[in-house]
Amino acid sequence: MRVRSERTSYEQIAVTGADEGIGAAVHDRLAQRPGHRPPRGLAGAEPALVEQLVGVDTLVHLDVTWDVTLPAAQRQARTVRGTALAIEASLAAGVRRVVIVTSADVYGQQPLPVLDDTPLLGGADDADDAAVVGDHVEVERLAAHAARSGLAVAVLRPATLVAGRLGAGYDGQLLRQLAGPRLLAVRGVEPLWQLCHTDDLVEALERVVTDGRTGGFAVACDGALTQTVVEALTGRRRLELPAVVALSLAERLRRVGVTTSSPRELDHLLVPRVVLCDGLRAVGWEPRWTNEQALLAHLAERPADGAAGRAAVGAAGTTVALVGTAALVRRRRGRRG
Repeated sequence: MRVRSERTSYEQIAVTGADEGIGAAVHDRLAQRPGHRPPRGLAGAEPALVEQLVGVDTLVHLDVTWDVTLPAAQRQARTVRGTALAIEASLAAGVRRVVIVTSADVYGQQPLPVLDDTPLLGGADDADDAAVVGDHVEVERLAAHAARSGLAVAVLRPATLVAGRLGAGYDGQLLRQLAGPRLLAVRGVEPLWQLCHTDDLVEALERVVTDGRTGGFAVACDGALTQTVVEALTGRRRLELPAVVALSLAERLRRVGVTTSSPRELDHLLVPRVVLCDGLRAVGWEPRWTNEQALLAHLAERPADGAAGRAAVGAAGTTVALVGTAALVRRRRGRRG
């Protein structure tokens, strides 16, 4: 259930992570609201955070990372432990509400379409804790516990992020395929690409913060692109593998150290997911970007370099590693034949 609280222009808002990326963009956006108190910009979640939050009504916690190239321990230290610290500090300082961002990946594999109140992944048994989605599931668990402790909580769950001017560190996992020469597909399943431009995420955060909302909110462009359309837009062909082969090979590649990424990256290919953003629409938010516009903007800002992608398979992710390995196996078989 979403609750709208009474709001005044005198409410004090603070933003963690306000020195870079989405945190800086949200802080600047909130600072431009006429007639409102300027938000406090905080660098991150640190031991002194309790003192910094005294007098704050709403904390927007954005000192987290979506960077899939970071080692799992580094990501978790910032995203999971940092969120735990921010929630603990908020409760200690008397903050009334916390706004957090995770990912639409926390919905897991669900029948289409996915609504805001669709059940989430349950925990470590459902989400690989080495994958970014594992970080998000743990943050969702922390948020749910905080809500039971009396803290008002809002969680925004964007689809695959397209970072725009914020840089590649925010780009969602699905876009990592563009680092390779082919787009992976699981035989018998047409992948769907639903994106969320960071401009739309920033606007959604402003709307939820300003409107005093709590609960969970999916954030995304309308609908989705089929991979056939993505292939046409990007000029790439697909490489199809049976599901059992893709999963087995992905696990083997991680086990031997070819990639540190998780086979959970393949979830988008195995069971396509499309969220409706029904909660945000109810408060007047609409995406400004279409999936096609967001993808074309991504391609214009960071054109994929196929050669560079193939030279850095470990950083590129499971899907690129699978494409490269499968292509190598096929070439070897062709030579033997």
